[in-house]
Amino acid sequence: MAEPAAEYDVDLLIIGAGPSGLFAAYYAGFRELSVAMVDSLPEPGGQVTAMYPEKMIFDVAGFPAIRGRDLVTALVEQAAQAKPLYLLGRQARELTEVGDRFIVSLGDGTSVRAGAILITAGIGEFRPRPLPAGDGWLGRGMVHFVPSLAVHQGQDVVVVGGGDSALDWVLALHPIAKSVTLVHRRAQFRALPSTVRQVKELGVPIIVDAEVAELRGDDLGLQEVDILVKNGDRTTVVAQTVVAALGFLADLGPLESWGLELDHRMVRVDSTMRTGRDRIYAAGDVAAYDGKVKLIATGFGEAATAVNNIAVALNPNAHLFPGHSSNAS
Repeated sequence: MAEPAAEYDVDLLIIGAGPSGLFAAYYAGFRELSVAMVDSLPEPGGQVTAMYPEKMIFDVAGFPAIRGRDLVTALVEQAAQAKPLYLLGRQARELTEVGDRFIVSLGDGTSVRAGAILITAGIGEFRPRPLPAGDGWLGRGMVHFVPSLAVHQGQDVVVVGGGDSALDWVLALHPIAKSVTLVHRRAQFRALPSTVRQVKELGVPIIVDAEVAELRGDDLGLQEVDILVKNGDRTTVVAQTVVAALGFLADLGPLESWGLELDHRMVRVDSTMRTGRDRIYAAGDVAAYDGKVKLIATGFGEAATAVNNIAVALNPNAHLFPGHSSNAS
């Protein structure tokens, strides 16, 4: 890791160290570009690391199924070939342009000079939607994500939410936890119907049209959860953990002031992944164009397209087609 409040100079600055950014770092090395990566999260992996490291991913080419954290580990190992400079836990803030170089100031005082910028910031900086009854319980029995399933071995767990993440946590925790109860404030779920069906087939207690009214416990941690149903009924569930999977709020933060064309918290790009500013590109979930499909697989292709076009933007004598990696020594 780099020391704070320093100055660095690289060919390419990648903003966002999620799957697309990590693959872009590898590709930058393949094109013999020096690269630095900035991310506001303290470790690489983006949403995968922060939100579903233990979940299985089924739509990454070449892997019938791969656990989130295993995918990130492999991407970090692959990116290591490029010897990227990681600047993690830091927010990219001000952007200035001096001649043919960009200067990006980070929140800790560090600055990075780069010939080009690739934005792979996913959904931007995100923060979980709060559970009102959970005020003061974060880290004491309430979590928003489950970095390690093993921590909840033998526990009674209440999952709150009705989207894909909430129901995915139910499926993941069911074989490990002593019990899992699902609470949702509506009767209908936002999750995929197939996921809802799987949860119901498990026989997991599901309480709908209900909200968590109170969390109770002592200095040792959470002990029980009060649930208020809309019809006025009130029930108490034993629990040592509440997973508040209520979604999240996201924005692009300071990147919104960089003079880029934005489209619903995404950055508009052309077929080369170039934004409206020369030598600034975007790839992955943050990139917007007609017909966009937000998949990890899509982001990998966009990252390769962006880096190859960046290589030409930095050196007009370079070839757009990089050659086949299988031919590399």
